[in-house]
Amino acid sequence: MDMNREEYKQYAEQHMPRSRAGRNMLRAFVTGGLICTAGEALSRFFLSRGLDEEAASTAVAVTLIVLGAALTALGVYDRLAKFGGAGTLVPITGFANAVTAPALEFKTEGKITGTAAKMFVIAGPVIVYGVSAGAVYGLILWLVGL
Repeated sequence: MDMNREEYKQYAEQHMPRSRAGRNMLRAFVTGGLICTAGEALSRFFLSRGLDEEAASTAVAVTLIVLGAALTALGVYDRLAKFGGAGTLVPITGFANAVTAPALEFKTEGKITGTAAKMFVIAGPVIVYGVSAGAVYGLILWLVGL
């Protein structure tokens, strides 16, 4: 098969799978939006029960963490992530999933060397870099005088 550059380009374009980026972005947007909407609904629920703004925010965070961990344990979060992609990385539920999934995966290795040791395999760097970035930003703001 002897092709010049232009013929090869046409051949490759005919056999290349179509990009699903648009569909994936829409799914991520909708999924992340639904998770955030659930968080807002929880916030309004806790506020309607008499909690102040700070307590309601804490209750929402705890509830979303527990829901994210429970859905991960039940295998539901994985199916949601397969559909919604990056939309499931909404910080608090995605973080709960990132901590819970490795802990469940390695539970057969024991409570200490399995679950406890592997729990922060994915989440550990997030914690380290998040704390480090917070310290650097705080130092910069302090130096600038804000």
